[in-house]
Amino acid sequence: MSATQPVIEIRNLHKAYGDLEVIKGVDITAPAGHVISMIGSSGSGKSTILRCANLLEDSQEGDVLFCGEAVTWKGHGASRQPGDHAQVTRIRTNLSMVFQQFNLWAHMTILQNVMEAPVTVLKRDRDEVEATARTYLAKVGIGDKCDMYPAQLSGGQQQRAAIARALCMEPKALLFDEPTSALDPELEQEVVKVIKDLATEGRTMIIVTHDMRLAADVSDHVVFLHQGKIAEQGPPAELFGNPKTERLRGFLSATQS
Repeated sequence: MSATQPVIEIRNLHKAYGDLEVIKGVDITAPAGHVISMIGSSGSGKSTILRCANLLEDSQEGDVLFCGEAVTWKGHGASRQPGDHAQVTRIRTNLSMVFQQFNLWAHMTILQNVMEAPVTVLKRDRDEVEATARTYLAKVGIGDKCDMYPAQLSGGQQQRAAIARALCMEPKALLFDEPTSALDPELEQEVVKVIKDLATEGRTMIIVTHDMRLAADVSDHVVFLHQGKIAEQGPPAELFGNPKTERLRGFLSATQS
């Protein structure tokens, strides 16, 4: 990948569920080291775009490129799906996703949760992975929770464990799907701090969030979605400080009330 090659590029993405078109021709680019935030009301298509980028959802039209490599498709329209399973695996292992609901294995310790994918999917050496996992758990502030189980942790601690798990894959980019929306305000700030630290490090990230302050603080570029289309986009200072469309002004007003 060249220095100027985007890590993730989405071109003219269309996604429908039956007759309901939820993404209507969206273009998003995430250059290396940049943080892209997607904002918008529920149902605007934010999470669906993220899942299409990670190939958890099949899109009906458009291109998804990872480090300049276009996803190979077979079929058309509703029957379209990725045509190269090895490519899908390779892309997914380089795009770690952090979900709203943590998705930790209840029967595994926090350390085992973080180690599982690098050992089983990437076939990395267990001792090396354990050392890396402990480093990342310490990095997110829960290095002392390695031997606990998810049920013994607060929601904020579980989400930080999920972030450590994502980092342990050593991905080229991180995808966050509403990482703080399941948390109450006090625990939310624990997770926000970790995300801000990752942004400061220059990690490539796409974040779907309802937290306008987080989007303003960490983003290089913010995308406002409305009914499956990009209604407005730009640098956070511009988007939040001088919104150009009535739709964005209304949305920001509603989030502040």
